[in-house]
This record gives sequence, structure tokens and C-alpha cells, in this order.
Amino acid sequence: MIAKAHAKYIRISPTKVRPVISLIKGNPVGVAMSKLTLTSKRGAYYLQKVLKSALANAKNKGHEEKSLFISKVIANPGPTLKRYRAASFGRASLIRKRTSHILIELDTKEKLIERVKIR
Repeated sequence: MIAKAHAKYIRISPTKVRPVISLIKGNPVGVAMSKLTLTSKRGAYYLQKVLKSALANAKNKGHEEKSLFISKVIANPGPTLKRYRAASFGRASLIRKRTSHILIELDTKEKLIERVKIR
């Protein structure tokens, strides 16, 4: 792991983010960024923000964008906001507003080759 970035308490369900994650997992950073800009899902916007943050963290450590790829992407559930809505016969029905915690880790191709050789 060269660099990582977290985004916590994002107001989107993790189940809506995970299909977009499968598009970019294991890709180089440039390819992943272009896929996210062309994807019309709402989760792509949040993933792009986190990817830009992870890329900036890697550049601060002195790594080039060309040698980086996405090694790990996770969308875990965060706390759920519970709201109530009026239902028939004077009852109340529960509305769950879900949140996500998104993690992206970047790595270099050389580190991947070293890990494969060790195993």
C-alpha cells in the first residue's frame, strides 16, 4: 500500500456504490478516473473524489501517477439515519437513510510483483 484515502458518512447506500467499485478495482489510476467520469451512477462521483484524494496523497509521498493502480476498494456501511413517515390507520413506518464509509488504497506495480514472488 502506497497511499490510501477514506470518505466517511457519505449519504449513499453501500449497495449502490459496490457495482461501481467492480468497474475500477485493479485498474491503473488513469483508466479508473476515466471510467468514473463516464459512469452515470451517483456512486461514481463519490468514488472519484476519494480516488483524487488518494492520488494526491501518493503524489505527496513522491510517486508518479503512471505507476499506480488501485489495489483495494471497499464500501462499508456506516450509521443509518432513522426517520418516520405517516402510514395508514395512524401508524408510522420507518425510513432508513443509509450511509457509507469508502476506502481506496493505491499500490505500485513493482510491489505487486514482489508480493507474487514471495508467495
